[in-house]
Amino acid sequence: QGMRWGIKRVSNDTLRQRFVDATVAQAKVLGVSLPDPDLAWNDERQAHDFGTIDWAEFWAVVGGDGPCNQERLAKRVKAWDDGAWVREAAQAHARKQATRAQAA
Repeated sequence: QGMRWGIKRVSNDTLRQRFVDATVAQAKVLGVSLPDPDLAWNDERQAHDFGTIDWAEFWAVVGGDGPCNQERLAKRVKAWDDGAWVREAAQAHARKQATRAQAA
């Protein structure tokens, strides 16, 4: 519908194709492999063909059931905990400034 209204200029399929083509090029430079057995260059289209997207897996990852989710959350909690001293120092400074302002 966004395409019809002229709000969206490029379709999801086109954006996905651009993303895959760019990602494959980056993966080659980095020397990593991509986990899609159907991934192959298509000379006729001058673009990569790729396998079907498992939308159930996609939405599970988006919903927090991804393979790295626990690790990501643990790192986020650690970063929050490690930053407690900064927040405490900022609050102490704010209290000190407020006390000075009241005394003046």
